[in-house]
Amino acid sequence: MALNYIWIAFFIIAFVVALIKLIFLGDMEVFPAMIQSTFDMSKTGFELSLALTGVLTLWMGIMRIGEKGGVVAIIARAVSPLFTKLFPEIPKDHPVFGPMVMNFSMNFLGLDNAATPLGLKAMTGLQELNSDKDTASNAQIMFLVLNTSGLTLIPVSIMAYRATEGAANPSDVFIPILLATFFSTMAGLITVALYQKINLFNKTILAYLGSLTAFITLVIYYFQTISQEQVQSISSVASSLILFGVIISFITLALKNKVNVYEAFIEGAKDGFSIAIKIIPYLVAILVGIGVFRQSGAFDGIVEGLRMVFGLTGMNTDFVDALPTAIMKPLSGGGARGMMVESMRTFGADSFVGRLASIFQGSTETTFYVLAVYFGSVNIKNSRYAVTAGLIADLVGIIAAIFIGYLFFH
Repeated sequence: MALNYIWIAFFIIAFVVALIKLIFLGDMEVFPAMIQSTFDMSKTGFELSLALTGVLTLWMGIMRIGEKGGVVAIIARAVSPLFTKLFPEIPKDHPVFGPMVMNFSMNFLGLDNAATPLGLKAMTGLQELNSDKDTASNAQIMFLVLNTSGLTLIPVSIMAYRATEGAANPSDVFIPILLATFFSTMAGLITVALYQKINLFNKTILAYLGSLTAFITLVIYYFQTISQEQVQSISSVASSLILFGVIISFITLALKNKVNVYEAFIEGAKDGFSIAIKIIPYLVAILVGIGVFRQSGAFDGIVEGLRMVFGLTGMNTDFVDALPTAIMKPLSGGGARGMMVESMRTFGADSFVGRLASIFQGSTETTFYVLAVYFGSVNIKNSRYAVTAGLIADLVGIIAAIFIGYLFFH
């Protein structure tokens, strides 16, 4: 629903701005340029969708190997002690922990399509434990906010878009995205924990979060001590090494568990192909809307306004051109994806703006959409502080993405 209003707004605002430019500035080219952009962006959206087919087919096949090989189960066992502490209202060993942990594991591996049904199943189980059926329980809010914070190990779709846009190393944003999602997830978790008076200094929670925080701190500290060229070089090599290591570990586990690796890959690859084809109309629609919006001058007006505001603080404003992706992400995943693609098309996939837009896209989830779908599935009417906590996580993720983008690529 949010994307519906956003898409309509693109055209209405573009028309009004173009009309003002025609009447008051005598710009005779603005409307022809807007019409031409509809044809150009339609072609771009179609070509981009087709180019995505190969990359998505590859990675969805690899992910299916990992899923059948038991990677999800391993992650589930690893995080289950932490979950029992973060969800104190749920009885120990309750069946609902199963789909909850599996949902997070699927999201962590970038398997969004498989994660959603498990998430809806988990929400139904949490609703059965909820004493007030119209109001979100503490457990439901914690579950949703951790979902919207978007912690992801492998940003498959973002790497796919970067590959189709000609990035020299599509995976060079892998580590920056992982770092940014860490901060957004921690912000969401801490916010909800404060609301729910969960003791974050519990030994189990402290062991998990403390170890992870210490590791992330060391990574950031290390990258701050070396030159910009070394940061990019090491990050690029490390990202590629980690991702290839993931592929090898998936195959190894699958072989150990006597999985037919080739058939598993083909099964997942078919899903990747169908996903790439299905997104054609959505990608064409949003890119046409953004193209019209930009050609009218409205897009540049908003960006320059933001640049002026941030410029008053004396800070470097190179990040502002990527901000539309960050602003759009909590409202619409499709809209943010379109903004990211538009940024890469305009500035280049390997430009600072192109890379930062990719980090923004991967640093958080589509908060309002997730809350609407998950709460709507169980008829929750009062979401309490879920939106507030989710938006705090989004804001922290955006701020972290800016600092990390400058650290790695500026």
